[in-house]
Amino acid sequence: MTRPSKILVVEDDPQIRALVRRTLARAGYAVVEAASAREARHAKQIDRPDLVLLDLGLPDLDGLDLIADLRSESSLRLIVVSAREETEQKVAALDRGADDYVTKPFDSDELLARVRSSLRQRLESEADSRIVEAGGIAIDLLNRTVRRSDEDIHLTPKEYAVLEELAKRPGRVLTHSHLLRTIWGPAHEQQTEYLRVVVRGLRQKLEAEPSKPQLLINEPGIGYRLLATRE
Repeated sequence: MTRPSKILVVEDDPQIRALVRRTLARAGYAVVEAASAREARHAKQIDRPDLVLLDLGLPDLDGLDLIADLRSESSLRLIVVSAREETEQKVAALDRGADDYVTKPFDSDELLARVRSSLRQRLESEADSRIVEAGGIAIDLLNRTVRRSDEDIHLTPKEYAVLEELAKRPGRVLTHSHLLRTIWGPAHEQQTEYLRVVVRGLRQKLEAEPSKPQLLINEPGIGYRLLATRE
């Protein structure tokens, strides 16, 4: 029998922690709890979870400063669940390694959907796949080709670089600053217009309706994600 995925819930509010535990348990997940950063570090080492749900307002450490410690193993997935709504906080969490960000109060069904998506990405990354499928588009990361059916889609170098970066982490939000720093270099980290122009070009070439994108999704003020699956 396949063991259920194990989820570490790091939350200092006992009522919220109990709500999340019941929600996850009903969905068939094994749940480990921690009420502080110290307990979270211990649980990570002892229980070896597959995914962490992390509150940022912990009593002994700001959760932002805990993300890097918990993500020291690349296969571990991490979703921030926080009452902090500011765009700057979301960007900071994603830039430090969080895979997703859910704002409190949250809908239980949405939280479960985010958990399922993140766990799928974990399995896909472990599979060492090289082909990423997105709405009929095949992105071959090894051969650096993009095809629709039997037709090659010709991209500019910057278009391919942005698409490749997103395709390496399908479903995950990559911040504007990450994409600009990685592709254009640190000196251009604030030049978001560069990124908008490239994404606009990608949508014209990849989306069925560029004005209603279904593949390259914008997270306003934060970044982009590619809705895709690996083969």
